[in-house]
Amino acid sequence: MARGSFRKSLGYALAGLAYALRTQPNMRFHFGAALVVVAVARLLGVEVRDFLLLLFAIAMVLIAEMFNTAVESVVDLYTDQYHPLARVAKDVAAGAVLLAALNSVVVGLLVFYPYLDSFSRYLVRFLGGVH
Repeated sequence: MARGSFRKSLGYALAGLAYALRTQPNMRFHFGAALVVVAVARLLGVEVRDFLLLLFAIAMVLIAEMFNTAVESVVDLYTDQYHPLARVAKDVAAGAVLLAALNSVVVGLLVFYPYLDSFSRYLVRFLGGVH
């Protein structure tokens, strides 16, 4: 690899990430949701193994969203007219994001359930003692 090419490649990758965050409302939504999930996980003291599962699920959603953006951009570059295969490409890419997002919800529920169950029991005991 030529000197400086890694730095250039990193710059292009960061520019792509910035573009997706700047121009794609769904990317901003997923990124914001990820920040909330990470904050809640830290607040609840989620164990490292479970935290890694959350991070992996988050990464899958963000990666899928970026591939979706790339597919949409390439299709739009190729044609501005309706074509059934263009629609298929966009729909399949969007479906991948949907699957990744549903997966992340399931992972989140499985990871957070024991922590939220314990927290809710504590809250009930605490509030039950207050008159």
